[in-house]
Amino acid sequence: MLSSSYNHRALRIIPSPLLGKCHTGPTPSLPSSLRLLASPATPTLRTKAMTTKAALTTVELRKGIAEFYDESSGLWENIWGDHMHHGFYDPNAEASISDHRTAQLRMIEEALRFAGVSEDAEKKPKSVVDVGCGIGGSSRYLAKKYGAKCQGITLSPVQAQRANALAAAQGLSGEVSFEVADALEQPFPDGQFDLVWSMESGEHMPDKRKFVQELARVAAPGGTIIIVTWCHRDLAPSEQSLEPWEKELLRKICNAFYLPDWCSTANYVELLQSSSLQDIKTADWSQYVAPFWPAVIRSALTWKGFTSLLRAGFKTIKGALAMPLMIEGYKKGLIKFAILTCRKPE
Repeated sequence: MLSSSYNHRALRIIPSPLLGKCHTGPTPSLPSSLRLLASPATPTLRTKAMTTKAALTTVELRKGIAEFYDESSGLWENIWGDHMHHGFYDPNAEASISDHRTAQLRMIEEALRFAGVSEDAEKKPKSVVDVGCGIGGSSRYLAKKYGAKCQGITLSPVQAQRANALAAAQGLSGEVSFEVADALEQPFPDGQFDLVWSMESGEHMPDKRKFVQELARVAAPGGTIIIVTWCHRDLAPSEQSLEPWEKELLRKICNAFYLPDWCSTANYVELLQSSSLQDIKTADWSQYVAPFWPAVIRSALTWKGFTSLLRAGFKTIKGALAMPLMIEGYKKGLIKFAILTCRKPE
């Protein structure tokens, strides 16, 4: 049984942004092994947007995301396994690499617990969509846990192919399936899924409103929606935008990970409300994921990780070089690891 010795500090529907506080501190230095891989600095784009990806068309962004995960997913699976998301840890815990796969499974369980997903035979989800499914780790887990039919979508053909192969190897081909599709134009009819699951895919969505609308559309009446995603801090009532240094830090991260503009948890709440979704809850789980990025960096510095990184290609190396920026964002209170859950009216 998972520990419940922490306080989620869930927030019911929030009509106004929460005050976010930025903490100052030293910027994490790039490990010397990774500095050897660094390419010349990318020229700064002259744009009023906070990210370089704002200058890309939607088609270019989709292509970049697909190629990034086509290239990097094999490396990730080789080092970390089939769950391509943060782990959930006890605050201030020192975790070894062997603990991290357990923490990733715990992340799934804590998200389900926070959303109040029932395990009762009559109420448990029978149909699940995994939006941004990676190589299908969450889908296979949920199919086994609930005996549900799961369908996953990803922009990466490599991920979809590997996810289906893993499902077949585990005897789950009849329960789970995966295909290449856009989360903003999902290939499903209205009201199909009891559980709509998005584990760290929302940050890739260039149109957050359309993303939320699609999640709501494919949810069955009374169905649960779970969004776990990276956000920037909520703005204070007196603020019109993030500070220049915050925008620049996010721009660098976006350039590495093929992300469009970020939004805050408060922005997401407004979008969920505008889609008439009910029982909206949010929480900031940043303190529970703090060990994750340092652990990813340590895994990259093992011989296996380092040689695999070199073989993976330029896009993956560029993403590796941005990992210290994620740590900086968390430490300074700019980046928030958010969970949002809600229910579609019956």
